[in-house]
Amino acid sequence: MVNYRYLGNSGLKITELTYGNWLTHASQVANEQAAACVKAALDVGITSFDTADVYANTAAESVLGDILKGERRESLEVFTKVYWPTGPRGANDEGLSRKHIMESINGSLSRLQTDYVDLYQAHRFDHGTPLEETMQAFADVVRQGKALYIGVSEWSADQIRAGAELAKELRVPLVSSQPQYSMLWRVIEDEVVPASKEAGLGQIVWSPVAQGVLTGKYKPGAPLPEGSRATDEKGGANMIKRFLNDDVLSRVQQLEPIAAELDLTMAQLALAWVLQNDNVSAAIIGASRPEQIHENAKASGVVIPAELMARIDDALGNVVERDAGKTLETNPTGRIHGAS
Repeated sequence: MVNYRYLGNSGLKITELTYGNWLTHASQVANEQAAACVKAALDVGITSFDTADVYANTAAESVLGDILKGERRESLEVFTKVYWPTGPRGANDEGLSRKHIMESINGSLSRLQTDYVDLYQAHRFDHGTPLEETMQAFADVVRQGKALYIGVSEWSADQIRAGAELAKELRVPLVSSQPQYSMLWRVIEDEVVPASKEAGLGQIVWSPVAQGVLTGKYKPGAPLPEGSRATDEKGGANMIKRFLNDDVLSRVQQLEPIAAELDLTMAQLALAWVLQNDNVSAAIIGASRPEQIHENAKASGVVIPAELMARIDDALGNVVERDAGKTLETNPTGRIHGAS
């Protein structure tokens, strides 16, 4: 069964493998298959579920709400996010203004068929709204009982510190950061992780398998696997393309004997690797088939010896991205229609 970890310095326990439905529910996966995947997650002990209003333009929240409505609410931890535009994309249908936050939480609760979410996250930093306005709105959402905790996603270290300072003044529990993080993408390590530790935030990381590249299924010099994310022009190909060069793919293949020594699949090794970071509270996993959930669950609780961690670093060498400035690449300087 999947283990629990505390979310940052809070008292909230979440499953260290968290089920996410970006690019799957109401998009790549039929509702019946989505239900089977969520059932598989529950079967292996996953009780934490991550979504966002923008996923499939609100439909992903609806699908998840329909699937979970028969479960005991107190036994689940449900996370969603706000920032990106949904619906008709009017002038106030995006960002972190008080208006958009207050309207968005109500929409999310309706679609998720719940009175509250356990974690409500700012999906990006909003340069068009005073941070004081944003944090006050989040504080009011918490005081209204519509969210228990708040978090951020893809915020820089400076943004996290500023948000945490206001959260402390407002006495509102800012407890999480949700960045991209994997063996290949380590941009949070030098700045975001130290800032998060100072502020008491834990990481809930997305793309721990680097969009599937760390499974080893993409081979150097070989055609892209049919039906893979790299061939999906509707939502995955653009994200994965940065990793699809022969140097990266060749080095990833060198991880296979390390995984074999631990009796793990490549995907399990990738998940176990991010969980070695003591500031990581959870790694988000998605799935299009229930068996993927059962396999990935085996990464929970794995301890990778220091010697093998060093060998992983040696195998990947200079293809690892460590530039802390990359965090801001997906952090708009203005309001932009679209999401990732």
